[in-house]
Parts: sequence; C-alpha cells; structure tokens
Amino acid sequence: MTAAQRLSSRANPMLVALRRLARDAAAYRRGGEVWLEGEHLCAAAAAHGVPVRQALLSESGWAQASLRALAPHAARVAIVPDALFAELSALESPAAIGFVMPLPKAPSPEPGLPTVVLDRLQDAGNVGSILRSAAALGVAQVLALKGTAALWSAKVLRAGMGAHFALRLAEGLSEDEILALALPLVGTSPHAHALLPRAALPRPAAWLVGHEGQGASARLLAACTTTVRIPQPGGQESLNVAAAAAICFYETLRRHG
Repeated sequence: MTAAQRLSSRANPMLVALRRLARDAAAYRRGGEVWLEGEHLCAAAAAHGVPVRQALLSESGWAQASLRALAPHAARVAIVPDALFAELSALESPAAIGFVMPLPKAPSPEPGLPTVVLDRLQDAGNVGSILRSAAALGVAQVLALKGTAALWSAKVLRAGMGAHFALRLAEGLSEDEILALALPLVGTSPHAHALLPRAALPRPAAWLVGHEGQGASARLLAACTTTVRIPQPGGQESLNVAAAAAICFYETLRRHG
C-alpha cells in the first residue's frame, strides 16, 4: 500500500466527485464507481476480495486501529479532516471510513439459480432488506426490473449490510427478459387460494416481489406457475414487502435445504 495522502481542501477534485457519488442514488451508473460508507460495508467488501480503488478515512477514523487496518485493501488511501468526511456522509453520525469500488459488471441472468425478481420496488430500505434476506436464506440471484430502486445506491447498500457481495445482481431488466429466463415464477397474493405452507414450490424458482402499493405487474403475475398466500391469523391486511419476501425465502429453504 502506498503512503496515505492527506487532503484538506474541499475543492479537491476527488472529494468533489465523491460528494456527487454519495448524494446521487444513480450516480454510480454514470461514473462506474460505488461509494461504500462505514466499517461494516468496507470490511464485507474486503472479506469478499472486492477490488477497492480508494479508501477515505477521517482523521479520527485513522486514529482507530480497526479502521486503519482496512486501509491496505485499497489501492490508494486518503485522510481528510472530520468536517470534510462529514460532507460525504448520509448518516447522522459519519462512519469515518469509506471505500470507492468499481461498479461490478452485471451478470447475465442465470436460469438454474434460486432467484428473486424485484418489480418496481420503490423503497430503498425494502430493497436492501430483501437482498439481506436473500443472501442469508439461499437465494443466489436478484433480478431488478426497470423502475426498482437503484441496487448500488447508498441507502440500499446500508440496508443490505454487505449482502451485495454474496449475490448475483442485475438491474434495469425488462419483463421480456424475465419471461425469457424460462425459470418458474412464484407470486404472492392475499387473494390466492393456495397457502404458502402447503403449496407446491418448484425449485429452482424465482419469487416475484412487486411494487409496494401496486403489486407485481399483471403480465408477470399471469406468467406465475404458482401464486400463494401467506397465512396471517392476526388479521392484518398485508405484510411489509420485505417481511413477506423473507418468509417466502425461508419456506423454500426449510423445504429444500
């Protein structure tokens, strides 16, 4: 690792670019770089061998041994005053370390993998939570349709808690691309007759998770091999979409291991 560079000017070109990257949810698509903020995300990237172009630490972060130990995973290291690092942070308490990594090349959808299809989900927290559950419960591939919250945005990354690095992620897909995958789709509906615990679940399959308010598209629902209902004896009208997805993933894992 080269020696750490100290930056003190707010007008430094690298800091200007990082502020843009940190504040714009879709900036990574244009620039091809992703901003990871916080020890947990940076440690997860390092553990998965993700190439890191730049590490940035605040002065107080550099004084912490655990954060300083992450710096050698980056090709370049810079240290900035705490106030300048805070300008990059979307957190109430800035995390003191961040990595810049190249945006991974999106893989082609793979038909033989347990999959979740995200159909225009709007809430970044929901998307990140679904990714986290997918990584924990045996879902290997996430396919996001156009209109879904940006998968590599800062909010989705924070909610995903490192799940991104364990999944095959593709976004900006069309319904035609999903249907061409020839992977059985399984949808959920509060009006379905089949209850999740007793319904036949194909494997591998793709769970279809739709827009928080509108649900999945009629075309994709019509293409589902199976549509199931999650029992809700408590009488609530519906579950949060991320909670519903986690229940479905777990049921598949429970049955098929």
